Amino acid sequence: MNYTQNQKISQITPSTLIVGIDVAKEKHVARFQDDRGLEFGKRLIFENRIHGFQTLLDWVNHIQKENHKDHVIFGMEPTGHYWLNLAYFLKAKGYDVVLVNPMHVKKSKELDDNSPTKNDTKDARVIAQLMKDGRYSVPNLLEGVYAELREGVKLRDQLIKQLMIIEGRIENVIQRFFPEFFDVFGDWKGKAAFHTLRMFPFPSDIQKLTPEEVLQKWKPHVQRGVGLKRATKLVEVANKSVGIEVGIQFAKRELDCLLDQYELYKKQLAQLDEELEGVVESIPGAKQMTNIPGLSYTTIALFFAEVGDLTKYNHPQQLVNLAGLSLREHSSGKYKGQTRITKRGRRRLRKALYLAIRPLVAHNPVFKALHHYYTNRPDRPLKKQQSLIALCCKLLRVLFAIGKKQCEFDGLKLLKGLPQIKALQAA
Repeated sequence: MNYTQNQKISQITPSTLIVGIDVAKEKHVARFQDDRGLEFGKRLIFENRIHGFQTLLDWVNHIQKENHKDHVIFGMEPTGHYWLNLAYFLKAKGYDVVLVNPMHVKKSKELDDNSPTKNDTKDARVIAQLMKDGRYSVPNLLEGVYAELREGVKLRDQLIKQLMIIEGRIENVIQRFFPEFFDVFGDWKGKAAFHTLRMFPFPSDIQKLTPEEVLQKWKPHVQRGVGLKRATKLVEVANKSVGIEVGIQFAKRELDCLLDQYELYKKQLAQLDEELEGVVESIPGAKQMTNIPGLSYTTIALFFAEVGDLTKYNHPQQLVNLAGLSLREHSSGKYKGQTRITKRGRRRLRKALYLAIRPLVAHNPVFKALHHYYTNRPDRPLKKQQSLIALCCKLLRVLFAIGKKQCEFDGLKLLKGLPQIKALQAA
C-alpha cells in the first residue's frame, strides 16, 4: 500500500471490493461496497474465532465472483487490541488491511442519515465510506524480531510501573511506622538500609539492641559504609520515634512481602534488559546506533519496537509523523497562531525520543552544540523546549539514515552548513 493521499485514493478502483468492519470483543460486523459507495448484500456478523474469520472470507469470495471484483481491501477501527487477531489473519492470507481513525468515524457518521445514532452496522458502513475516499492509514503490523521487541518493551514498561508502585508502598510503610528511618539512611534501596528493613525494620525491634549488636548484624551483609556511629544514630532515633506502634505483626508481614516483590521485579527487569540487548544487536544498524555517545540500547530497542523494519519507510519524515512530532499551525486571515507539534502518533516513541535527547544534549558534543546554536542563533532563536523537540526530529533522521545505510554516526555532517561551523566543530 502507498503513502500519499492521492496514492491511497488510487488504490480504490472499480475492481476493488471495500470491506468495512466494526470490531468488537466477541462478534464483528462487516459490510461490503464498491468504489462508488454502492453496497453489496447484507451485513455479515461473524465471531472472533477462526470459523468466523473463514465465514468472512467465504462471503468475500462469493461477492467477488458475483460482482467481478479482483481486489479486496479490509478496513477497521483500531478498537483496543481486538482488531489485531483479525488483521494478522487477513495479512497472512495476503489481503490489504487498513485502519480508519475512530474520531473520523465519530464525526462523519451523520453524513448519510443526518442522525447521531450509533450501532455496529452503521459504523461498519461509515468505515467503508471513509476507505472509499482514501481516509485511512496503513497499520504497521510487526513481524519477526520487531514483534518480539514490541512485546519485550511492553513487558519492560509493565515491570517498571509495578516496580514504582512497590517502591511507593514500601515508603508508605516506613513513613507510617518508622519515619525517622530516613534520618539515618538517605535511601531505603541502599545495601545497609535494605538489610536493616529485612532484619529489624521498626523501632520496637531496634530498641532491644545496642549499637554494637546492630553493627554486628550488619557486618555479614555490608562491608563498607556502616560503622558504630551510624548504628548509634539508628538506636537513638528508634528510641525517640513517633511511628505507629499498633498493627506491627502484619505490618512486618506486609513489608517482607513488598521487599520480596521488589527483589523479584528487579531481577526480572535485569534479565529482560539482557535479553532485549541481545535481540537489538541482531538488527541491522543497531550496533552503529548504540555507538552514538549518550544513546543507550534501551532507546534503540524502543525505537525499533515502535517503527519496525526501516526498509518499509521511504523518507524520515514518515517517522516524524509516526512519532507525532510534525508541526501543526492554527491561522486565519491576518491571525497567525502558535505552531505546535501534532502529538498524533505513537506516544511511546515520542516519549522515548524526548527522554533520550536530554542526556544527549548534556553529554554529546554534537547535540550540545546544536542545542546551543538553536537557542542562541540571531535569526528566530528557539526556546529550550522547542530546541529539544527539533533535536528529537534530528535524532529520528539520524537513526533513519544509520538504519538504512548501516553507517557510523558522523557528527560533522549534522553541523555542516551552520554559520558557526568552526566553533561548533571545535566544541
